[in-house]
This record gives sequence, C-alpha cells and structure tokens, in this order.
Amino acid sequence: MSPVILLPAVLLGLCLQPHPGQAEEKKGKAPKIRLIEKNWGQTNEADVLAVLNSTARQLFPHSGRNDWNAIHVGRSSNGPIVLFRRGDRGEYFVNLNTGDRFWCQYAFQFSHEIGHILCGYREGDQSNHWFEETICETASLFALGKLSEDWKTNPPYSNWKSYAGQFEKYARERVEKQPWPEDLTLADWYEREKDELAGNATDRARNLMVAIRLLPFFEEEPAGWAALSSLNERKDRKKRNFRTYLGDWLNGCKTEDRRAFVRKIAKAFGFKL
Repeated sequence: MSPVILLPAVLLGLCLQPHPGQAEEKKGKAPKIRLIEKNWGQTNEADVLAVLNSTARQLFPHSGRNDWNAIHVGRSSNGPIVLFRRGDRGEYFVNLNTGDRFWCQYAFQFSHEIGHILCGYREGDQSNHWFEETICETASLFALGKLSEDWKTNPPYSNWKSYAGQFEKYARERVEKQPWPEDLTLADWYEREKDELAGNATDRARNLMVAIRLLPFFEEEPAGWAALSSLNERKDRKKRNFRTYLGDWLNGCKTEDRRAFVRKIAKAFGFKL
C-alpha cells in the first residue's frame, strides 16, 4: 500500500471558517518578550524581536488569557528549549538554537516552545510526554501557516511582505517528509505505537507525523489552544496511561466547549471519554 501525503488546509494557503456552533473563546493577549542574548549573528535584536512577537501573536490570542508572564529569550546550542526554572516574577526562559536571518527557523522553534507554555508544562511522569511534544509540533505548523497569511498584509515591516510565502514553504517541506500511510487511522496508529511512545517522547519524525493529523482540529477550532491550559494540571510523578491522562485533561477543563474539544481529540485516538 503506497503512502499518501495529506496536506492540512492551512499549509495550502486556505482559510478555514470557524466550526459551526463553535463557542467564541475570549481572545487572549501575547506576553511581553525580552531578548537576553545580544548576539544573533548577521541580524539585529530589533528584527529578531519583531519575528518573535509576530510568532507569539499567532498563538497566544487563542489562549483566552491576558495574564501571561513575560518570556525571556536566549540563544544556546543546546536549545531550542523552555526551561523549568522561572524568574523572580514568573518569567519563562526560552533558548533558541538559531541565528542570522533564518526567520522561519526562529518562528518554528519559538512556536514549539510556546506550545509547552500553553500546555502548562511541568516536571513529573514522562509516560505521556510524547503527546505534549506532538502538540508543540502542531503549534509550530499552525503558527507557520498563520504567519504566511499574516505577513502578506501585516508583516513587522512593509518590505517584509515578500517573505510571507517562505513560512508556508518551510512547513510544507516538513510535512512532505512525513507522509501518513493510507487508510491508517490515528486510533490504529496509537494501538500500534503505544508501547514505544513512553520511552521516546521526542522522536521528531513521529511527533511530526501525528501533529499533521492533529492540526486540522486546531484549524477548525483555534480556541482548542485554550483547552491546553488544563493538559498538565494533574500531572505529578504518578504513572498514568494515556487514556487516564486524557481523562485528567478533560476533567480539568472549565468550560463545555473546551471539554468537547478534548473529547474530539480522545475519540481520534480511539477513546470515548
């Protein structure tokens, strides 16, 4: 059986309309971003900050929150990573492993780390961490698609409009490297892979494959990003299977539209919550 490539609509430049009957999530506000690294190679801090702020605006407004702590961004060959340690005022510390004017790479890496922040990342049992990593890959694809549209009319600088298509191209090239096998459902995939997932949460090829399948859920209901705030609320050092993890996520959601979103994700993996 030959594999087929499924390209999410956002990567094809299509604009999906909100799901009929979807509850409108209160818009959130992106946090303040501060560069704590001075040297970004062949570029300047103002341009780097412009790209990072633009990237943040593709995700945080869907969170329904206006009280995000600031994000301090550094540069490290050990990145990209969001650190567990926090600043005196709760600031997040994110390190990126990029530089010069590779704007797509900045956006891809930063949106992944934003994904962890939206998920309420915390230390604890790693059995289901593969799912958070997959959500973060989804965040990157989502942000790249939105940036491609946004920069056509609203880039940080007017002379950057011509760069808009590069975000879509960057995402498309990643998607095309990870085709999804024809007729394989997400539930069947999980049943096949579940024993391997806990031991390797950051298998990027696998994370990306599943992220491509999850992306349409967030395209249709961007308010789904708000539901992620409850993903790790009950995470501790106690080992949980994936169904229980999803159930904890569902039970942590405060609104019915968020719970409905979680049920859709769970159903795709073969669970009825």
